[in-house]
Amino acid sequence: MKFRRSERLIDMTNYLLEHPRQLVSLSFFADRYGSAKSSISEDLAIIKETFEQRGIGTLQTVPGAAGGVKFFVRVSKEEATPIVEDLCALMANPERLLPGGYLYMTDILGDPSVVQKAGRLLASAYADTKIDVVMTVATKGIPLAYAVASQLNVPVVIVRRDTKVTEGSTVSINYVSGSTKRIQTMVLSKRSLEEGSNVLIVDDFMKAGGTVNGMISMLEEFRATVAGIAVLVEAQQQEDRLIDDYLSLVQLSDVDLKEKTIKVTAGNYFDRLYN
Repeated sequence: MKFRRSERLIDMTNYLLEHPRQLVSLSFFADRYGSAKSSISEDLAIIKETFEQRGIGTLQTVPGAAGGVKFFVRVSKEEATPIVEDLCALMANPERLLPGGYLYMTDILGDPSVVQKAGRLLASAYADTKIDVVMTVATKGIPLAYAVASQLNVPVVIVRRDTKVTEGSTVSINYVSGSTKRIQTMVLSKRSLEEGSNVLIVDDFMKAGGTVNGMISMLEEFRATVAGIAVLVEAQQQEDRLIDDYLSLVQLSDVDLKEKTIKVTAGNYFDRLYN
């Protein structure tokens, strides 16, 4: 079946978006559409230009007989700014205040539109980093972890607080919570992570960093490497923070229970990526 150029462009675009960071050969597209490689190259040039102009991402050409193209998600500062501003506005809603100074975030993490946008921003920051898996801890960080992983085309590994019989043999560690200073436990199935993997840690909220530090300790048990640490929201910098090198989209500056106000600002995302 012969495809028209318009049909090829639509189908190629959809395929590349669904397979980020995967090498796709020109022969694959040529066979798929019954077209010459020269025509496919012209189509890819159009897609690349459009992706970059619209802030969707970019195509990287890999030369050689075994070469092809890879799609990498890219988010410009102009596109990222309103997304982070919207996140800040959502977090600043005083109705999020819960007794004890906690914040209700389930609605944000349960909104596919919000989570997908946040996932694109974080994935864009690590698009060029070698990452084999995304790791998070159950349960609230799971939607964000999957949103990031889908843009990086890697699996998700979930650390749990207790052992599940369906997980098989597990590795268990104890760690100290950064905020409460209590000893807690993390468990990860031995089948979840291959030794030597490059891991991007993703979490929804970081206060003192005890949970993230616990995941780092877990990775040491698997002889895995921390490729990066990304969080949706971080509490204002604390003296006892256990983590220094991380990426955040939103920073929680102050919570006033008496006045029922929540002050938030943009996290370090822009400083780390665009300065």
